[in-house]
Amino acid sequence: MANQSAPVPLLSIVVPVHGVEAYLHQCLDSIRTDVPAGERDAVEIVAVDDASPDRCGELLRAYAAAHPRVRTVHLTRNVGLGPARNAGLEVAAGTYVWFVDSDDWLPAGTLPAVLDRLRAHHPDVLLVDHLRVHEDGRREVDASSPLLRGTPDVVRLAERPQLLRVQHTAWNKVVRRAFLDELELRFHPGWYEDIPFSHPLLIGAEKITVLDRVCYLYRQGRQGAITSTRSGRHFDAFDQYDRLLDWVRRRHPDPRLHAELFGLMVNHMLVVVGNDDRLHPHLRRAFFRRVAEQYRKHLPEGGYPRPGGVAGLKHRLVGRDSYLAYAALRRAHRLAGAARRAGAAPGTAVEAPAPDADPVTRPDVLAARRTR
Repeated sequence: MANQSAPVPLLSIVVPVHGVEAYLHQCLDSIRTDVPAGERDAVEIVAVDDASPDRCGELLRAYAAAHPRVRTVHLTRNVGLGPARNAGLEVAAGTYVWFVDSDDWLPAGTLPAVLDRLRAHHPDVLLVDHLRVHEDGRREVDASSPLLRGTPDVVRLAERPQLLRVQHTAWNKVVRRAFLDELELRFHPGWYEDIPFSHPLLIGAEKITVLDRVCYLYRQGRQGAITSTRSGRHFDAFDQYDRLLDWVRRRHPDPRLHAELFGLMVNHMLVVVGNDDRLHPHLRRAFFRRVAEQYRKHLPEGGYPRPGGVAGLKHRLVGRDSYLAYAALRRAHRLAGAARRAGAAPGTAVEAPAPDADPVTRPDVLAARRTR
């Protein structure tokens, strides 16, 4: 009797793993148990042990032994989140691929909805919504989630340009594997690796569809997460934006697109430079100087849609490389916020500006990444 080849899965879920021993089973179980009955061959999990220093490698071996639709890749040295995703992509067999971080998880009912949408529309990219989940269990809607509302079944970015401002992460996008190859996209090393990966997906897609339901639960506040780690590696963002804008100039040289991405880049850099959880104070001036250099380097010839109010003032200060004025503005904003909170009546809830939020422009382009 001739051997029959295994059916090609519709969806490969690539899970890079590093230092998440406490969360790994929750992540994997949320995927595996959500596969619909009778759809066992439609979904595969590819878990990549990025030379994790804890027991993650051992846990993955045991998990794969117990569950045949889970495949594992064990790297001999730590390569970081982006290259670990690439390693999983190389062995993934699915028509579509979804990159899920190993300290996050999927809510029940996600995979049936995702599979149905992929089969119904055969998109290049499927965008899904998410919630931020804090350590105390509080769940928060992302500032960019309303941009997904009311999207027709299948669109191009030109028809819904606001989709470019949706959280630019890999994990909120399910991508057709052949489309990735057509765009010659892979993840680059370093932090903020999603920047030159995520935007080109939407820019190059002929068919984008949106699943307007929460399909991803994004853990906040984990020790080791990039958004809560002070490090000089936040300077990696500059190289990642260089790669993005270089790709756009070569593949889609549209001045309007360049202007939109430029504004998003400046917003994002202002989020980073103003965040005490990311930059030590002694690095803030140097980071601001690099933002100013990036501004001059990539400023569109025809200008760009600069925001109004305090946010626009910050943009102008970056353009002038005026760090002292920026620092004074930042300090004044924080003192005003503290005064508002101190003056509130007892028991009155006062919403303080988030430490990484511009007072006018919410960080809808804030990339949530993992430290490796």
